Amino acid sequence: MKLRLTPVLRLLFLALMLAAFGAGAVEKPADKPTEKAAVKATDKPVDKAATKSTEKPADKPADKTAAKPTDKPANKTAAKPADTAPPKPPEVPAKAHLLIDFNSGRVLAESNLDQRLEPASLTKIMTAHVVFQALKAGRIQLTDEVQISEKAWRTGGSKTFVEIGNKIPVEVLLKGMIIQSGNDASVALAEHVAGSESLFAQLMNTEAQRLGMANTHFTNATGLPDPQLYITARDLATLAAATIREFPEYYPWYAIKEFTYHNIKQHNRNRLLWRDDAVDGVKTGHTETAGYCLVASAHREGMRLISVVMGSAGEEARARASLELLNYGLRFYETRELYPEGKVLQNVRVYKGSIKELPVGPQRVVAATVPRGQADRVEERVELQTPIMAPLAKGQAVGNVILSLGGEEIGRVPVVALEEVSEGGLWRRGVDRVLLWF
Repeated sequence: MKLRLTPVLRLLFLALMLAAFGAGAVEKPADKPTEKAAVKATDKPVDKAATKSTEKPADKPADKTAAKPTDKPANKTAAKPADTAPPKPPEVPAKAHLLIDFNSGRVLAESNLDQRLEPASLTKIMTAHVVFQALKAGRIQLTDEVQISEKAWRTGGSKTFVEIGNKIPVEVLLKGMIIQSGNDASVALAEHVAGSESLFAQLMNTEAQRLGMANTHFTNATGLPDPQLYITARDLATLAAATIREFPEYYPWYAIKEFTYHNIKQHNRNRLLWRDDAVDGVKTGHTETAGYCLVASAHREGMRLISVVMGSAGEEARARASLELLNYGLRFYETRELYPEGKVLQNVRVYKGSIKELPVGPQRVVAATVPRGQADRVEERVELQTPIMAPLAKGQAVGNVILSLGGEEIGRVPVVALEEVSEGGLWRRGVDRVLLWF
């Protein structure tokens, strides 16, 4: 049987043959322009010299071509501060230390940050935190008069010098505890908030769990030694950050340099308050077994850092180490805020819910802490669960904002539902069930 080609098929066949021939025709000649381009790139004098000799004449043109391309890029690279890595963090002679950015949470320096250690009077950061919570909830007032118990009066260690039976306002006791590190004031506040110091310690532990302080346990409100009282540098930074974030109306009390009660003036033991105007808190601590401890915070040019030094050899050692850490971070790093807390990043599809689209945003401020000059190189991406199913509570995590620099992850912040989504009706659930099959 002979194959018959209609005129249309003939034309189509002819077009295909011409196209195939044309494709083959453009492959061979392509070699010559490529060679010409290569010759131009290597410079003409090099080619001429190479035809006469393989060694001597090649030296001069080679020098010229080497000088031009290599010098300029080398200078550009050297001039870019963005490409220069910061120096190593300072050495800290202490049992543990930590330097962290308040907004991004990025750790800039650390040693033994998860080792359980005695907190000494750093415990009072949590004592004050729980009292601030009671004030915020309206359970107590700053003007409440607290009657000093015998237990509070007899508590040893550093004192505000309250006297048994006296009635002292909550605000005075708080400043006596924060500025003077008064153990007697700490016990009096604990008893006023919870009825007893032991019950108050339970409130402290509950708050530690809420904040994610996984390696912390409190047994008293003062920080006096106890085998079951411990905390870590990481947990202390978490606690200090929570106090700064949640109680901006009370945090400035940590920067007060002196306080007088009962005609006795006492100075704040945080020496950094006198040495650097950027430092505005937070608390010192010391016992024979814990050593000298200091949690400090500094704020400069929109960047806030928190340092923790635990178990150093003396007052000057803890102050010097803390200041070196803070200056290191402020000098060699910068923090840039990318998104505020609660900003709508996307409206995402929700299945089997009362609404089809849900606004989602970061759980907290999204910020990147990077070596100075590299903030413009930060990359971000949003990763969401799929599919997102109702019901959803407001604040429920549905993904992450992930930050990276040079291909390395430098931070992530949970992405949460910005609205509550209840379960949809029977029809909506049925339709979405079918859609999820495809």
